Amino acid sequence: MIDTQSASGPLFEPFRLGDLTLPNRIVMAPLTRNRAAPGNVPGPLAAEYYAQRASAGLLISEASQVVPEGQGYEATPGIHAPEQIAGWRTVTDAVHARGGRIFLQLWHVGRISHVALQPGGQPPVAPSAIRAATKTFVGGRFVDTSEPRALDIGEIPGIVEGFRRGAANAIAAGFDGVEVHAANGYLIDQFLRDSTNRRTDAYGGSIENRARLLLEVLEAVVKEVGGARLGIRVSPVSPGNDIADSDPQALFGWLVPRIDAIGPAYLHVIEGFTGLERDHGQPFDYGAMRRAFRGAFIVNNGYTRDLATEAVAEGRADLVAFGRAFIANPDLVERLRRGAPLNEPDRKTFYGGDAHGYTDYPALQTEPA
Repeated sequence: MIDTQSASGPLFEPFRLGDLTLPNRIVMAPLTRNRAAPGNVPGPLAAEYYAQRASAGLLISEASQVVPEGQGYEATPGIHAPEQIAGWRTVTDAVHARGGRIFLQLWHVGRISHVALQPGGQPPVAPSAIRAATKTFVGGRFVDTSEPRALDIGEIPGIVEGFRRGAANAIAAGFDGVEVHAANGYLIDQFLRDSTNRRTDAYGGSIENRARLLLEVLEAVVKEVGGARLGIRVSPVSPGNDIADSDPQALFGWLVPRIDAIGPAYLHVIEGFTGLERDHGQPFDYGAMRRAFRGAFIVNNGYTRDLATEAVAEGRADLVAFGRAFIANPDLVERLRRGAPLNEPDRKTFYGGDAHGYTDYPALQTEPA
C-alpha cells in the first residue's frame, strides 16, 4: 500500500531534470494572469509572485508570446523585445535568489486572438482560415475571437525563427530552460489537429505533415539551447479553445517517438479537459506516451496530493504539475508536505488586476492561529 500521507513520500524526493537537480517532484504549471505592464513587460509584482512560489521543484512561467503577432490576450508578457527580456531578468533573479528553478513557456496563440491585439489591426494567423468559437480577453472583458487568415507557406519559417529567438531571449533573461507550448488549441496545436488544419501543402493533410511545424520548432530550439533546457507541453484530448482531432491516439502515437528522438528534457501532458474533467473525451492511453518517451514525464490536471503521490510512486509520472492550487498557495509544497488545508483561489482575480489575488495569499506561517 502506498503511504500518501508521509512527509517524506515520493513527491518530496529529488529529481534530476536535464542539468538541474530538483528538490521535489512538484511543478508549478504555467498560468496566464494578465498583469504585464505596458509593452507586455513583466513588472516587479511578477518577480514577487514567482519568488513566493520558488519552493516548487520547477516553476514554469506563464505563456509568453515569441512575436508580437503571437499575442492573444491583453497584458500577457512577451519575450521578443529588449525591455521584456530585462523585465523577465528581474523575475529570474528573484526566483534564483530564493533557490528556485524556472523555465519560460514559449507561446504563439495563432487564431485565439483579436484584431485589437494584432500589429496594425491585422487578422490573427492560423493554419487555415477557420474562426475559433471561443473568447479572448480584451479591454478587461472576454470577447469573441477574430476571423483569422491562413499562413502562407513562406511565412512558416518566420514562425519557427520566432520560437528559436524567443528561446535564446529566455536564456539571456536568466531562465533555466524553455517549454514549447503545443497545447490548448494555440498555434502549434492548431497545426496538429485535423479540425483546424485544412491545408493541402507540406504542413497539412497527413499526421506527418500536420506535425511538421512542431518538430521544426523543437529542432530549432534544441539547437539553440540544448535538450537539457527544453520541455514541451501537449494536451491530447482537451477541447479547450475549440480544438479537436478525429484520432488523437494515432496522432500522438506517431508524434511522441519523434519528439523523443529530438531529445527534450521533459514532456508535459495535460490529461483530459484542461482545467476541468480529467476523463473528458475519447479513451486515451497516456501510458503509451510515457513508454514512448525517455525523458522526464510531467502529468497535469486536477491532481490532489494523493493522486500525485500515487502517480509518482507507481511510475506513471516523474513530476506532477499543479496550476490553480499554486495561485492561492504560494507555499503549496509545504502545505502538501504537511497535508495542510489549501487556500481557495478567488476566480474574480485570475485575469488582470493588481496585487490582490496575486501576491497577497497567505502562507502557513503568516496565518493567524
